[in-house]
Amino acid sequence: MIGIFSVFMWYLLLILYMGQIKGVFGTYEPISYKAGCALWGVIFVVSGISIIRATRHPSQRLLVCAMIMNILCMIAAIIAVVLTILELSSFHSVSYRNYGQAKLGREISRVLLGFYPLELGISFTYTIFSCVGLCRKNEDLTEEAESTL
Repeated sequence: MIGIFSVFMWYLLLILYMGQIKGVFGTYEPISYKAGCALWGVIFVVSGISIIRATRHPSQRLLVCAMIMNILCMIAAIIAVVLTILELSSFHSVSYRNYGQAKLGREISRVLLGFYPLELGISFTYTIFSCVGLCRKNEDLTEEAESTL
């Protein structure tokens, strides 16, 4: 759900920044927008799908896939937090025509900055549970192997 929210916020930023008028001081194009940080929400959606598949049909391969996707989500969330903080820490003057759009874009970045740690926490939690699930699977396999010997 958070990933879909991030993608929709990126779409809002896309519409917002595409409508800027070239002024004397230029347009406002933050680094998190150029990098598509909010569009990385697709990674969180795919990770959620892999978690659901691993829950419905538990196998070692699906658990490993879900864990790898969650690790990618954690990396993406950390990079997004760093880029958003860099964006919010510096503000270059823009044309008076684009000031309102730049201000609204910065507010959207602040909202997304609140959601990135939430995504990080959820990914971290599911990674821990995936590791626990893999350890249990490995213990069950070793117990079965020992009992047959």
